[in-house]
Amino acid sequence: MTSGGFESSDELWRSIRREAEAAMARDPVFGASLSAAVFDHDDLGGAVAFQIGARLGKRAAECRQFTQIAREAFLAAPGLIDAASRDLKGIADHDPATTALLPPLLNFKGFIALQTFRVSNWLWINNRTDLALLLQSESSNLLQVSIHPSAKIGTSVFLDHATGVIVGAFVEIGDEVTIMQNVTVGRNDGLAGRAPRIGRGVLVSSGATILGDVSIGDFARIGAAAVVTADVPAGCTAVGVPARLTNCPEEKLPA
Repeated sequence: MTSGGFESSDELWRSIRREAEAAMARDPVFGASLSAAVFDHDDLGGAVAFQIGARLGKRAAECRQFTQIAREAFLAAPGLIDAASRDLKGIADHDPATTALLPPLLNFKGFIALQTFRVSNWLWINNRTDLALLLQSESSNLLQVSIHPSAKIGTSVFLDHATGVIVGAFVEIGDEVTIMQNVTVGRNDGLAGRAPRIGRGVLVSSGATILGDVSIGDFARIGAAAVVTADVPAGCTAVGVPARLTNCPEEKLPA
């Protein structure tokens, strides 16, 4: 596991390479796959771009195309690589299923789906909307994660299991949010500015649905299969259909 505090993308990349070298020494058969995935790249951006291409491309030419699109985005917007670093480190620090950086980079499709979104969002902001929507479509088809490129998502975000995740247009998601499988977050009408806003450190459990012009406060928890169509104050838990509040900080409880 990485040490406390944020490591730069270069520091994190050196940690990944050390893990890859150790993995190759332990298992040469597995290690043979690490050249293309890790050792052929100079930095984290190159490795993530390769993973995006490998995951989205159904043929070799498509793999190269998607890899090149991601490389272009990372070169133009280095902050995307910092975001990927924070996302990856967040997984290693908080997911009990792993204590390292290499496994989520290679095997966690939620991580790659999130980085694909970040590239598509960069394309969207730069008025390359058709290409942005193509990346969303391919991520939906092949990774089972559909995030509209107009959404806004913070860093240290974890898509855990990452199957059946839908994040609609104009949704805003803060830092350190965890979203489980089969979650839908979106509008309940066609108007911009009426999409959910999810604060920092929120947990959205499996099967939950969050719809409409609602605000989910910092460190709130959304229970499994809950349907949320009203605001959830910071620190509260929302459960049930329709969702009701429980376990709120004392000052948030109704009279």
